[in-house]
Amino acid sequence: MAKVLVTLRIMPKDINVDIQNLKSEILSKIKASIQEVPIAFGLTALDVFVLAEDKEGEMERIEKLLKEINGVGEIEVIEVTRTF
Repeated sequence: MAKVLVTLRIMPKDINVDIQNLKSEILSKIKASIQEVPIAFGLTALDVFVLAEDKEGEMERIEKLLKEINGVGEIEVIEVTRTF
């Protein structure tokens, strides 16, 4: 089965969320690479890069895992690219 490289932007619930702790929590739930992205006024988002199976329901499963983490505000799918 093919794989897809997914880029998700995760916004913390508020400016007081510990970004390092949030990164650790994300990495404990899924295998990913994470990059900090400064947004504005001290707010930092996280771009999360995940290699996932290209099958129905996989994105929903990943998003559900991430939404369960304390401190996660919004999750936006930035890009999905099929790999070979």
